[in-house]
Amino acid sequence: MPLEFPTIYLLPTHIEAEELPEIESKIPSLTYDINEASIVLGKISNRERAKFELRRRSILTEDVEPAPTSPPNSEIQTDDSSPPPKRRRLSRSASPRIPRGARSTNVSDGDENLGSSLSSHGGAGRRDQGLGIAETDDKSIIQVVKLAWLTDSLAQGVILPLDNYLIYLGRKPPQAASKQPPNPNDILHRARQESSNVKAGPANSFSHVYTSTSQHFRTSSQKRPALVQESTSEHELRQHMPPVPEYLHTNYSCERPTPVNPPNDPFIQELKKVRTLRALEGDEIGVRAYSTAIAALAAYPYLISQPAEVVRLPGCNEKIATLYRQWEANGFLDEVGNAKKDPKMSALQLFYNIWGVAATTSREFYKKGWRDLDDIIEYGWDDLSRVQQIGVKYYEELQEKIPRREVEEIASIILAHANKVRKGFQMVIVGGYRRGKSESGDVDVILSHPDPAATMSFVTDIVNSLEKDKYITHTLIMSTKNSERGQTPVSWKGNRKAGAGFDTLDKALVVWQDPSWDKTASSKNPNPHRRVDIIISPWKTAGCAVIGWTGGTTFERDLRRYCKKRKNLKFDSSGLRDRVDGDWVDLESDANGPAPDMLTAEKRVFERLGLEWRPPEERCTG
Repeated sequence: MPLEFPTIYLLPTHIEAEELPEIESKIPSLTYDINEASIVLGKISNRERAKFELRRRSILTEDVEPAPTSPPNSEIQTDDSSPPPKRRRLSRSASPRIPRGARSTNVSDGDENLGSSLSSHGGAGRRDQGLGIAETDDKSIIQVVKLAWLTDSLAQGVILPLDNYLIYLGRKPPQAASKQPPNPNDILHRARQESSNVKAGPANSFSHVYTSTSQHFRTSSQKRPALVQESTSEHELRQHMPPVPEYLHTNYSCERPTPVNPPNDPFIQELKKVRTLRALEGDEIGVRAYSTAIAALAAYPYLISQPAEVVRLPGCNEKIATLYRQWEANGFLDEVGNAKKDPKMSALQLFYNIWGVAATTSREFYKKGWRDLDDIIEYGWDDLSRVQQIGVKYYEELQEKIPRREVEEIASIILAHANKVRKGFQMVIVGGYRRGKSESGDVDVILSHPDPAATMSFVTDIVNSLEKDKYITHTLIMSTKNSERGQTPVSWKGNRKAGAGFDTLDKALVVWQDPSWDKTASSKNPNPHRRVDIIISPWKTAGCAVIGWTGGTTFERDLRRYCKKRKNLKFDSSGLRDRVDGDWVDLESDANGPAPDMLTAEKRVFERLGLEWRPPEERCTG
């Protein structure tokens, strides 16, 4: 029987980026909204750090001292023999106890049950499985607990008491407490209004009759979404929802087909805007949560008709279902609309769109008092890196999308120059173009050659050739790390800092402009500047390079997770390594030697990882 954990929010502090998905997958009751959580779980150890993490998330609290631990006494009785409203009966005759030493002096009527609702370790309301794990009716109580509580509970197969794991117990002041629950009369009134707008009809009047969702294991084990109100008509529709496809029962998006134009794309586009807002706020775990939900929605093959369909999908909780209802009613999300009116968010978005400026740098620009590009040029030009200066200089042009025809033209010029320098080069256009997008933000190409000597330091030669013919106006980044180590796949020792970057392929990130134009019509080149990435891969790892640079982002993230959890391998676009000894693992060769071409090598990687082949157009995870 799976453990019934209370609702948990996971703090990303001190957790490596690659470790986060693994921990999240072990928490069946995970929420990405800290206000919904009964327990805040963290890799921290002291009270002040816990309070700091809460303050960072706008959670203000008053300290509450948990009562000393003592064995539960079944003979203790409260003054009121009847149970409080909405309170579940305590299991194993465990009775609530009053914590001593609470620092709060003013107790309102709504707080009178605080003492009787808290257990000796800071829990409240009810005890799951008789072990004192609390999910409180008093939403003002917040508990910060060591991550070890989760891992120890899972290892022992039982939910452990919080006594030895509780870091901080606090209570939100009245002004920060959650809103009162909705009036039942209002809910009934709304239900009648909604049901009156739906034509009544027999159950078999639906165009598609599907099996009840209770027969599908994923939906039968999940709670009804508490945040989603449901009318009678919606309840009837819920019985006829299409079944969740088998491939959506996995948490790895690399195991699913995800098309370039999913049926729910308008809603997905709104969620992507919210994800960008999370990035601008520095909420990395929120970015990850929205990415997971977006990938699942993009793989769902049916047009969603009700919120109940949403919560059945991996990574889509009640909050996403509520956002769907909001989008369905208004055609947009409130948070997105409010951000457009917010001068701060508008400025952060402007800075974020500068090539070479990440979300962290955007916030730094704003803290300096800069509000637009003119401020950057006037007050901070000398403080910018050369790459950022180029990003500002060509800001408008680099925002323009590149049509497929132009992507192909640029790629053909690069391949022609490559074969002019050395015959026999092959090329694959990767990125959004390969996934089937009609327009791209930049052009990504991978060049490789069967002769290892041909790719050695070739990135310098190809850039020089293109610069000579005036196609490249600026070289932003030039990396020759792979050639510097003799193109030998670097072993993985497991001690690389997360986020340090592990793609060590030779590459040139450049600004491109077509040098041909009608000089009789204009003295200045009117062709737009474009961003182009030229990647050079050794032939023996070209399949991994093609996979790694094709994307999408969540597909790549889940592929790395899949390799780690299922195969004990480390994957990136420069190859696969064994996590035991760090050695390179060759999945692209066979008895006859290396693959005959880069696309064959790519398919071999899929096959030998035990993955069903997904064409690039089915890797559009958003």
